[in-house]
Amino acid sequence: MDGAIQSSAREEETTGPRALRTAQVAHDHPAPLEAICAALGDGPFETVCLFVTPEADFHALTRAAMGRFGAADVLACTTAGELGRDGYEDGQIIAVAYPSELFAVRTYAIEALDALDEKTVIDDLIQHRLDLSRRAGDMTSEFAFLMVDGLSMREEHLTAMLAAGLGPMPLFGGSAGDGTAFRQTWLSRNGEVLQNAALLALVRSRCRVRVFSLDHLVPTDRRMVVTRADIENRLVQEINAAPAGVEYARLLGKDPNQLDPFTFAAHPVVVRLGDSHHVRAIRQVTEAGDLVFFSAINEGMVLTLAEHQDIASHLERALSDLGKGGAPQQILGCDCILRRIEVGQRQQTREVSRLLRDHNVIGFSTYGEQIGALHVNQTLTGVAIYAADEDEA
Repeated sequence: MDGAIQSSAREEETTGPRALRTAQVAHDHPAPLEAICAALGDGPFETVCLFVTPEADFHALTRAAMGRFGAADVLACTTAGELGRDGYEDGQIIAVAYPSELFAVRTYAIEALDALDEKTVIDDLIQHRLDLSRRAGDMTSEFAFLMVDGLSMREEHLTAMLAAGLGPMPLFGGSAGDGTAFRQTWLSRNGEVLQNAALLALVRSRCRVRVFSLDHLVPTDRRMVVTRADIENRLVQEINAAPAGVEYARLLGKDPNQLDPFTFAAHPVVVRLGDSHHVRAIRQVTEAGDLVFFSAINEGMVLTLAEHQDIASHLERALSDLGKGGAPQQILGCDCILRRIEVGQRQQTREVSRLLRDHNVIGFSTYGEQIGALHVNQTLTGVAIYAADEDEA
């Protein structure tokens, strides 16, 4: 009983006024929404986002959230872990609210990701942007935040369409997760639970914002070619004309029977796009020895093995760079599950969690991240939100 009382008190802590309002409760809290409402305080809010551990009853929670935050839209997704007050966390429900005095938000759902009409998606997006611009013309900062079904395998197609309609509005986001189970992911908008779908929030703000993406990987000179693949299912069957799992393991000097998520996190592969490299992370190996990827794969694609910089040192530099000229009040982040796995494997969870906490990073661990027109992996992608100018607030 004493522990329950102590836990409840922590959930309602506040850390002073910031642009976003945030709250956090454990999934087994007897009244999670009451605790969240108490911690967020009075609105009005434009939108409330819930990042929900797969240990929670997602359907019941999101249905019960309808109307609990006034007229605010409520967006929710399941996670592969949470970024909370203590950094990397599990078993939590994270709430992020956008106060109406500082933000204007337009949200909508995009359903049936496997049957999208490009013209319709782009036209709808342009109309939503115009509506938001008319309503919040005095708010000069903007970004788009995407939450998408992490098992849909349609993120690349979606982000390419969205980029065509967003114009100069920068986009970032994350793919909903299911811990490390990879069985099912869920999204919800105003109590309607969705799969094979995405949720988009178009945001304008009186606060200065900066959308970013970072990773700590450096390409090596060890390359391989995808020689046979099931493109629609992101399944690589052959590498260098050999069974994919066997050849990947050979290049690493490992037993193919010992491939697991820890191996994939420790030995990522990247592809070259223009002048930069982007991770094409491996999700799992099938019983047949095929490799399932988190991102799109094509036959003929050249994959390059990458090496790691120290993730904690890199993260500290990158987050400190966001604070040059003034530290952000908060960072809303989408962090790949493979980064979390690597941090645990290298026994750096405490150190990385401290950095996330000290830099006020809140969000969730993902099955992939979006930045601009790209779907990427093994990155931390997000938006840094700085204090509003006093004469604008």
